[in-house]
Amino acid sequence: MKAHTDITRHTLSVLVENAAGVLSQVSRLFSRKGYNIESLAVGTTDDPTVSRITIEVMADAAMIEQIMNQLRKQFPVYSVQELLPERSIRRELVMFKVKAENADTRNEVIQIANIFRASIIDVSVASLTLALIGDESKAAAMQKLLESFGILELVRTGMVALERGAYTISDENKEKAEFNLGKATL
Repeated sequence: MKAHTDITRHTLSVLVENAAGVLSQVSRLFSRKGYNIESLAVGTTDDPTVSRITIEVMADAAMIEQIMNQLRKQFPVYSVQELLPERSIRRELVMFKVKAENADTRNEVIQIANIFRASIIDVSVASLTLALIGDESKAAAMQKLLESFGILELVRTGMVALERGAYTISDENKEKAEFNLGKATL
């Protein structure tokens, strides 16, 4: 009898060379294997030659292990780490453009923004644009409250995450870079 496997959300942090085509190579791997990327955020690190890709994917334990092993085989992937929810800090930026055509509505939307510690980043005659930084539950709660006013537009950056504490993925990256440098000179 086959064991029951649970599909859950997994967050991967991947350090790669900051070069053209690397993101495409990583996303092609997911496409070839038939895995849907739920969230994707990419940016340079403190080292401008290295980018961090934060990927969220729905998978079971075996699938996530396969994904991580496949990513580790890719060049120029320096490091792959799963960030467990209880051992990581996860945030995303969500921007809401909300109808606010009169003073009462504006005041109510501003009160909601204050409760969630969101910033008002644009004001027009008919709308307010808010920026919220938080996790999925905070974004969902704010969205639910704003829906009654009319959300004109909503955009999310994708989740970014770091491991809690002193350990960094760069520690693993430095070890691999030194190893690769040694291989290159052989």
